[in-house]
Amino acid sequence: MIYELAEKSVKEIKKLCDIWEVYITNSKIIEVESKKDILNFAKEEIENGVGIRVIKDGKMGFAYTSNLDKIENAATNAINNAKLNKSDDNNAFAEVEKVPEVKGTYDKKIDDLSVNECCDYLNNMIGKALENGCEVSSSGFSANKIESIIINSNDVSIHEVSTGFSGGLSVNIEKNGKFATAYDYTNSRFFDIEYEKLTNDVCKLAKDSLYTKPIETNNYSVILDYYAASGLLQTFIQAFNGENVLRGRSLLSDKLNQEIVNPNLSITDNPLLKKAMGSSKSDEEGTASKKTNLIENGVLKSFLYDIYNANKAGCETTSNGYRGLFYSTPEISPSNLVFDFKEDVELDEIEKGVITTSVLGAHTANPISGDFSVEMNNAFKIENGEICDGITKAMLSGNIFDIMKKCEALKSEVKQYGSFIIPKLLVHDLKVIGID
Repeated sequence: MIYELAEKSVKEIKKLCDIWEVYITNSKIIEVESKKDILNFAKEEIENGVGIRVIKDGKMGFAYTSNLDKIENAATNAINNAKLNKSDDNNAFAEVEKVPEVKGTYDKKIDDLSVNECCDYLNNMIGKALENGCEVSSSGFSANKIESIIINSNDVSIHEVSTGFSGGLSVNIEKNGKFATAYDYTNSRFFDIEYEKLTNDVCKLAKDSLYTKPIETNNYSVILDYYAASGLLQTFIQAFNGENVLRGRSLLSDKLNQEIVNPNLSITDNPLLKKAMGSSKSDEEGTASKKTNLIENGVLKSFLYDIYNANKAGCETTSNGYRGLFYSTPEISPSNLVFDFKEDVELDEIEKGVITTSVLGAHTANPISGDFSVEMNNAFKIENGEICDGITKAMLSGNIFDIMKKCEALKSEVKQYGSFIIPKLLVHDLKVIGID
């Protein structure tokens, strides 16, 4: 069906314009959620749509439709919208390239997966949490399949099918007048998410957080667990966005070929990884996926670009133009950000420190300066290499660019959280502000 839709769309736009791009998605999404331990939401949604971009007299225009009988109207609207914009020589569409093979992005189980099976999965998660003595405050499970095709007037034609599965759980526990909460999530390209492990881990975290003690304000060695690290790193990675660089909104804009992080660390954006959540054979402009070395041994080597901003910067796109579904236009976004440390540190090497599972308020960090002040959540003291007392309440304050200069890897499993593929991170001399 998607090929027939593509053929129809191309036929319509060719009547009106010589420089064009058609992006079509066919998505299947199943979502189930609970409020407390009662399943209260379930839906299966199938959506098809066409997004059309054109360049007419150097002007970019865009329109979309989910009504497959209105493709001709969408094509006309794209032309009309182009007339409202300014001519810009940086507007362009992808050129033909050899497209790499990327493995492990599709699970055929999605084709037979039903809402009832997803409800059963979520009910099993809820039941396991109750067995663990925790109350469920909310939980959710989702499964999606996205089939896409991108075709343009430069003879680019790329078809891709991918899947994704995600489960999340939030619990609370009350005992002897003490109260604690915990949350975590996990995702995979395959329907292989272990709800028992997720549930057991979240419930253990809640139980361990029941009995807490205040912490003195001081500088500590701080371990950022995966969820906490990914929250703070969102601010750091914005500085690599090519549009931010060009607009003067990145602190790194003049730092190419300079050491900006611990020389023990290299960071790559790699959309070619098997089974990784951000992997694909091309970005959503039709540029063949390629690995980009952002930092090599602590030295800044590249930023992330889509076609437009790469042209504006006088360089090549890094294949980071992503848009999701048919109704949006490309924006710069990372794929899989791999944090590769040459060395790591054992937990037993930390005499006095703190570990925080998550942070609240990471979105309030200053995206330009990198300054942040966040609340630690499910945090614990570390004494002589042992994780011990929970911390009643405390704030974490610092600057993301400064802490990356002294950031190390804790010896731990490497996991993917969002775009980040990371171990647990260790930062020395980070300000912890105790709150009674």
